[in-house]
Amino acid sequence: MRDDASYGLGLKNMTVSLAEPNTLWQQAYANEAHAIRQALGDIAIGIQHVGSTAIPGIKAKPIIDILVGVKHLDDGLCCIGAMEAIGYDYAGGDIVPDDHIFGRGIKNESRTHLVHVVEYRGDNWKRMIAFRDALRGDTRLARAYEQLKVGLAGEHAESRAQYTRAKQAFIDEVVIASGLGQ
Repeated sequence: MRDDASYGLGLKNMTVSLAEPNTLWQQAYANEAHAIRQALGDIAIGIQHVGSTAIPGIKAKPIIDILVGVKHLDDGLCCIGAMEAIGYDYAGGDIVPDDHIFGRGIKNESRTHLVHVVEYRGDNWKRMIAFRDALRGDTRLARAYEQLKVGLAGEHAESRAQYTRAKQAFIDEVVIASGLGQ
């Protein structure tokens, strides 16, 4: 079992709380990406660290977001058994369109990792990578996103869904500015 607490990971389900940036998050991602690669083998065409823990220097929910690209979206269903074997539960393919979500942590209590299995180089893949890369490449943009998140975390501390929805306009603007459009 991987020691998530030593990386400062874990957040009560459905709540929002931001942690100070942690240089160990990159290592936590690398360890998990290795475990996922071992479990999924060739079905995983690409694995990327996304979400705020992938943006150096900004506050983030202490949950590692991982993007796994597969050839066809339906291949996400083929990942269930392998992901369960390394401690993930399948949250479903109907929460976010064209995205199979897996969570790790204590089911219905806290999460340490979220894995998004999407079509490799499909729209979701491109959007998540474009947003991450835009924030990594522009510290002022990253700070603006952090400020938005801090305010929204205060407003929506007990509703992760509302917090996520409230960030969407900012994310969409960044993705459109990156040239991907909607």
